[in-house]
Amino acid sequence: MATTVKIEVKDNDIVASLQVFLKSVLGQPRIGAMLVSQHLPMKNVVMPTLVTDPEALEGADPLAPSFPLNAAKLVSRLTRKPSGAIIAAVLRPCEIRAFVELVKLNQAGRENLILIGFDCLGAYKNSDYLKVVNKDGDKATQKFYEQVLLKNDLSSEEIEISNACKACEHPLPEGVDITIGLLGAPVKDYLWIKADTAEGENILAKLNLTSVDEPPDRNRAVELLLEKRLAYRDRMFEENHLATGNIEKLTTYLAGCVNCYNCRVACPVCYCRECVFVTDVFDHEPAQYLRWSNRKKLIKMPTDTVFYHITRLAHMSTACVGCGQCSNACPNDIPVMELFRTVAHKTQQAFAYEAGRNLDEPPPLSVFKEDEFKELTAINE
Repeated sequence: MATTVKIEVKDNDIVASLQVFLKSVLGQPRIGAMLVSQHLPMKNVVMPTLVTDPEALEGADPLAPSFPLNAAKLVSRLTRKPSGAIIAAVLRPCEIRAFVELVKLNQAGRENLILIGFDCLGAYKNSDYLKVVNKDGDKATQKFYEQVLLKNDLSSEEIEISNACKACEHPLPEGVDITIGLLGAPVKDYLWIKADTAEGENILAKLNLTSVDEPPDRNRAVELLLEKRLAYRDRMFEENHLATGNIEKLTTYLAGCVNCYNCRVACPVCYCRECVFVTDVFDHEPAQYLRWSNRKKLIKMPTDTVFYHITRLAHMSTACVGCGQCSNACPNDIPVMELFRTVAHKTQQAFAYEAGRNLDEPPPLSVFKEDEFKELTAINE
């Protein structure tokens, strides 16, 4: 049976209580550093930080409803070669799932890494989080979690969490060493902590925390959250299918694209060192643009925007974890996440594959199965 303990929540302050726990983890001699989101003094932003001194965790706030980037790429940088230290990384479930895909793509390593995950209740868009934190200051996280956990409301006044979070069916961390449980826990009294691996057991055993059973309301709380998210997700899929069902609709959908490639840069599993769209292949000659315009009477500039997204869909849909950073990064508010999630859901269903589910499950296009897609291959006929 897994070790389950509790962190006492003092003075009704979830963030401060979690900081005490993280300090005790980083204070263990075996652990050399911790990657965790912290409040920085610049514009109240919350960003991932690499911390080696437990006392420098005073601003740690991994639960902040802020998601400026998917940190899977950062963990990839820290683990793709030996660093000489064991690193603990505190990540959202979608960051963990993206990291799993990067490991399978030989872009990261699981060795010498302690993964700490937490129940994710969502995050705001970048611009919306700034509005919230400028209003509520250092109480923004506490207010958000009270709103969601105690009042069962996913909005803060008129500001809602991002669409990617509303459609996420994976709010619980999987494949981690330690889980920080929030759903179903009496968060005014304590947070529920579970060791998911022998490594996690080893860490918790040294912290002298009080043992506690799994909260009796946890399963029901998870069911209720998933009910809402799956209903939203399915509506989103249906609406997106109607909006992008043919090339004319897709062109309209992507009309605001300016080829900034922000979505490619923000995507945690888009790992190519050189992208074909920033090579000479798409550096067309001036005469080519004129020929296209003469043939069609007019062309949208810049060109190749729809082709760019179709190429990314073909390339990334088996690995998409639905984190929503593509939409978060778009300067023209194109609902890129909705498009990618809709296509990725169908693609992954076709291969009976789920991105980030299991380190031992090979990416679909890296293996061949004779009994797969017989209606297309005509094998054994």
